[in-house]
Amino acid sequence: MIRTRNFLNLLVILSAFGLTGCASVKRVTFETDDRGVVEADIYGKGPHGLVLAHGGRFTKESWKDQIDPFVAAGFRVAAINFRGRGASRGGPGPKSEELYHLDVLAAVRHLRQTGAETVSVVGASFGGWAAAKAVATDPDQVDRLVLLAASIDDPEKVTGPKLFILAREDFRGGGILRLPEIRDQYERAPEPKTWVVLEGKAHAQFLFETEQGERVMTEILDFLTAP
Repeated sequence: MIRTRNFLNLLVILSAFGLTGCASVKRVTFETDDRGVVEADIYGKGPHGLVLAHGGRFTKESWKDQIDPFVAAGFRVAAINFRGRGASRGGPGPKSEELYHLDVLAAVRHLRQTGAETVSVVGASFGGWAAAKAVATDPDQVDRLVLLAASIDDPEKVTGPKLFILAREDFRGGGILRLPEIRDQYERAPEPKTWVVLEGKAHAQFLFETEQGERVMTEILDFLTAP
């Protein structure tokens, strides 16, 4: 896996101009613990798996501009649709739509069952909440976790290396600033952990569309590829 900061910076710049090519995609489905179905797009090869968990407004296709940098850095990427999006669906139980973390765990296990030696997760907003719940439920499955402006439950239970990223002036409904709440969750989470606050107002995946986009990708890749 490539770990050179200069390479990562160059790769992000090339990707922004469409000069890295486009990783080929394999579309798959796999079952969740509650007998639901998750559809995912798989990119890249190799022993380092990465699950991309989209935000509430998005689908798996929303990661299209980030795929090439992740693949070029050595990851086999699974971009998933959460239940209720695309062909993904929950199981037959009456509360199946509340079990989004099972979609993340299913993707992690799929990557492991198909050869991944390590699996990390990047979760944006709602997807980060689900990813953190997945880690709290089965901490041995996820090696590293990136939380893009995600407010999480029970941060004390979210073990393993974690990267928290958000914009300083990111507000949610009702004009409530996200920073104090997420900082409190960061402080309650166990080590190891990393905290990055960016200037601006963009929320979660929208950060990639701002002038901070290059830094966001570089911070994520540096964290995921660190020794």
